[in-house]
Amino acid sequence: MMFKNLTISYEIIKSLKNSKNPRLGQQIRSISSLKVVWKKDTKLDEAIEQDKRYKLCARVVKEVLNEPGQVIPLRYLEKRRERLSLNFKAKSFVEMNPSLFEIYYDRIKPKSELVQFIRPTSRLRAFLDEEQRIYAENEPLIVSKLCKLLMMAKDKVISADKLVHVKRDFGFPNDFLVKIVQKYPNYFRLTGLPEEGKSFLELVTWNPDFAKSTIELRAEEETLQTGVRIRPNFNVKLPSGFFLRKEMREWTRDWLEQDYISPYEDVSHLDQASKEMEKRTVGVVHELLSLSLLKRVPVPTLGKFCDEFRFSNAFSSVFTRHSGIFYLSLKGGIKTAVLREAYKDDELVVRDPLLAIKDKFLSLLEQGWQERKDKLREQREQVQRDKEMLLAANSNEPKERLCD
Repeated sequence: MMFKNLTISYEIIKSLKNSKNPRLGQQIRSISSLKVVWKKDTKLDEAIEQDKRYKLCARVVKEVLNEPGQVIPLRYLEKRRERLSLNFKAKSFVEMNPSLFEIYYDRIKPKSELVQFIRPTSRLRAFLDEEQRIYAENEPLIVSKLCKLLMMAKDKVISADKLVHVKRDFGFPNDFLVKIVQKYPNYFRLTGLPEEGKSFLELVTWNPDFAKSTIELRAEEETLQTGVRIRPNFNVKLPSGFFLRKEMREWTRDWLEQDYISPYEDVSHLDQASKEMEKRTVGVVHELLSLSLLKRVPVPTLGKFCDEFRFSNAFSSVFTRHSGIFYLSLKGGIKTAVLREAYKDDELVVRDPLLAIKDKFLSLLEQGWQERKDKLREQREQVQRDKEMLLAANSNEPKERLCD
């Protein structure tokens, strides 16, 4: 029995093949003259929008935890509002998130006046312990992700600074360059001058078990379950209401029929402008998004790795050119590349095990939000009770007679 969603979108290819085109089977035409209209995908935009509050809270927590003693004067945090994109007062943020921080008084200097400080609550401390436990449980996954990034890179080397910049996107712990890299010298070597921001992470050993992309693994699994050899290729799923013009349909048909090029394959011999390199670039981006926590990464973040992954300067055009594979969200004024097949509406189809950390953090936030709602409701009810008591007291007072 065949699967509903096989690796190749056979419905699309079948319809394209039925097109009576005399140029069928000819060399793929140049894409430069073909236009693809960008279409908004409301559901995928909603998936990004839902994370705004979570990301803001995570930024502020990181800011406080990076301070000496993991405490900070409230007025210092207030001065950093613009950098943190905090559009209300720092004290209001603390009050709105009672599960994260608590306010106490201390001196900045021994003889200075007492001022308000904030520090992590015991519940936030417990979450941080749980976060470390989840990282430890998923250490093999983290190692494989890090190896895969290096295995796709030119010369199997990536700037350590760039990897630190994307650690949240791929689910790496803050101290992965210390704990993970040093723990696995059989896989990783850190070179250069870390103190000057010029360090690099190198791959020591090539593990063939890691050298299979999500697409290749999916094809193998479908082959085993169907008994029919499935050729690795992209799952193309055009969004509802999206139609390709004839020229683009023909180009897409021909492009899909090209052989898949694994992102782990050596392509140093390929010309940057070749049709094979186009297929390889899409394959690398697909794999990068598949390895990411949320199956989406800001385009500027991917752009930092143009040299390492042999992307052309115009690599971002693949997101609109291959609209059945990727979605380019403009939500929040930032271009974000989203892997379409990873989502059903605004929900991930398969969740990365490391997302358990995010789930725990969201649960902690929601506890605090509910506590604040309950507290505000109690205050309103108390005010109402006080009003009723005052009215009742006034109605029972003897009325003063103006005359006898």
